[in-house]
Amino acid sequence: MRKQAYSILVYNNPGLLSRMAGLFSRRGYNIESITAGTTADPRFTRITIVASGDEQILSQIEKQVRKMEDVIEIKPLNDSNSVCRELVMIKVRANASERAELISLADIFRAKIVDVEKDCLMIELTGTESKLKAFMELLDGYEILVTAVVGMIGIRPTMAAIREGKRIALANKETLVCGGELVMEEAHDFGAEILPVDSEHSALFQSLQGNRDRGEVKRLILTCSGGPFFGKTTEELQHVTREDALHNPNWSMGAKITVDSASLMNKGLEVIEAMHLYHMTAEKVSIVVHRESIIHSLVEYCDNAMIAQLGSADMRLPIQYALTWPRRVPGPAKELDLWNCGPLTFAHPDLDTFRCLKLALDAARTGGTAGAILNGANEAAVAQFLAGKIRFLEIADKVQRAMETVPVIQNPSLTQVLEADAAAREAAR
Repeated sequence: MRKQAYSILVYNNPGLLSRMAGLFSRRGYNIESITAGTTADPRFTRITIVASGDEQILSQIEKQVRKMEDVIEIKPLNDSNSVCRELVMIKVRANASERAELISLADIFRAKIVDVEKDCLMIELTGTESKLKAFMELLDGYEILVTAVVGMIGIRPTMAAIREGKRIALANKETLVCGGELVMEEAHDFGAEILPVDSEHSALFQSLQGNRDRGEVKRLILTCSGGPFFGKTTEELQHVTREDALHNPNWSMGAKITVDSASLMNKGLEVIEAMHLYHMTAEKVSIVVHRESIIHSLVEYCDNAMIAQLGSADMRLPIQYALTWPRRVPGPAKELDLWNCGPLTFAHPDLDTFRCLKLALDAARTGGTAGAILNGANEAAVAQFLAGKIRFLEIADKVQRAMETVPVIQNPSLTQVLEADAAAREAAR
């Protein structure tokens, strides 16, 4: 048994505290204290509770509170891993008189003002889906949503911004992997712009700037660092550790995407993302292993000319370009020193050893909910690997099992995409 404190942000509702206390009493939860405090905005109240119990009881308390009407966020105190479910950046246009209100609102929602321009603020928000939704509903005039959350959960805030006709700087590839057809169709219908933040897709976007006719494009070529296990055999991968998988040779990233890079699943997800972003079939997207990560991707045209984007392995450049496009402005990204970067090498990916990539390419060709099944199973399997519950090669085993057991639906609705994701996660348990 352990003690856990929670901070709960709610819309101001005089009866909510008593309803919450009544719920805890009926269910027999051991609540040591429950208090309410004001915020700088009278529309919101912050409730603090202290509960004790085993992990199952504490999980039930969180789940019950989250279901309650008027609850925006429940945050376990001193437990940052459990609340980092969403990360977005929002560019908000505001004059001087509006800034104080925005800064106060950001403080209430524990958002971070990361940049102040002449007439705009960049706000970074971390939290739950309901917290993000509530925050965005209170904003007027936001221009850009940067979706940087890891995983399938990014699809909802992205769809909400699309329906507002906003520009989306998309760093969450799973949104297009799982619901690409829906997302791109909605973006077209609502006049929303989707600009890529991933280095490879930004490179493709930049290399397509002079192209007026997609029929002139012969293929898109995504580059791949090969990850920490490039050149290894299946036998050599039998006993690699979590620490081995989290060592990427060129990029500094979060744990999940680093493991995806080690298994090459990340590159398979990027193939599906590129298909939707640039309206290409699976056969017109290729992968080349380029260990140096100098060329970030290429476009080959029908006359066999290739246009590529080169640069240092620095994510600040694609992030900045998505925010400033169609302009280029001076920025903090490192310069590429061509005279000292060494020779550039290229190789074919090993589909036999890195089965996750092969499974992703199969899903790309299948279409429909295959992407959601692939991604959902992979997210579940990678979480198990990071927790030390399965070995590295078992990630592909679990993804394959889900893809063989969960039926694929073509032209799915958003509900069917979410259901496929849930079924795949269950199959990968």
